[in-house]
Amino acid sequence: MTAQASPTGESVTGLLRAWNAGDAQASDSLVRLVYAELRRQARLALRREGEGHTLQPTALVHEAWLRLGDQHDARWESRSQFFAIAAQTMRRVLLDHARARRARKRGGGAVQVSLAGAPAADALDAVDVIALDDALAQLAALDPQKARLVDLRYFAGLSIPEAAEVLGVSTATVGREWAVARMFLRRELGA
Repeated sequence: MTAQASPTGESVTGLLRAWNAGDAQASDSLVRLVYAELRRQARLALRREGEGHTLQPTALVHEAWLRLGDQHDARWESRSQFFAIAAQTMRRVLLDHARARRARKRGGGAVQVSLAGAPAADALDAVDVIALDDALAQLAALDPQKARLVDLRYFAGLSIPEAAEVLGVSTATVGREWAVARMFLRRELGA
């Protein structure tokens, strides 16, 4: 996302705080301001999905937005935090969708995603989205910050400096932890 095309952090943050305070007009303004970026995130997430996925980017954004709106106790702090939570929410929508499809097919036909599209990720082949979620749960049990970093980098598409800002650590720390998290996921997913 280019600096010109992106909404400024201050305007998004202000609208998030107003929305958090119950301002319905702020919600409408926020949607107009962030919708293009949410669609970009949705297209990126769906591109990682296997062939034959039935969700479209618009449907994914709308379902995620509805779920974000249901988070009444959310404390919105920044643009980066909002997009990270939006990406996590999209991941949950895709996971719920995959589980429902798997249940309909009685255990077969798991949805595939690829970690290759992640910023700075190298060739991890397509993996089952449910297996990925299980691997992330294992990583979170061992090191919650590394699991959060995967959410920020892979699902939210944040750069290393943006992830460092959200996590409150240095870019060097994020770089090291990102490398370790990718190795862990490769091992757990057999990639």
